[in-house]
Amino acid sequence: MDDARDKGLTLNPKYDDNGLITAVVTDVATGDVLMVAHMNAQALALTIETGLAHFWSRSRQSLWKKGETSGNMLQVCDLRIDCDQDAVWIKATPAGPTCHTGARTCFFRRISAEGLSRVDAAD
Repeated sequence: MDDARDKGLTLNPKYDDNGLITAVVTDVATGDVLMVAHMNAQALALTIETGLAHFWSRSRQSLWKKGETSGNMLQVCDLRIDCDQDAVWIKATPAGPTCHTGARTCFFRRISAEGLSRVDAAD
């Protein structure tokens, strides 16, 4: 255990071999999980600086300001880092649907023994 990283108050993200940390985004009003993405050091710094969520797109290999083209930005209300500083939790106010499919959250399907089913926003 790295006591300075695990217990200290100095931001020292532990990026993986690709230079990324996981970011979990929840709706500050409802607590619903909106999305999971990844951040590199630049995305984290821009998120802290601007108060708008930025990520690293692994598929496009580029920096991504959430909602830049759709207008559905994520206003950061609270930004936390976990104990070993390899994941962040963003509590945000979404400006619209979070998912690229137009769904409010990326987690709009439930898995069961019968397969997948769509989840209503209230579920």
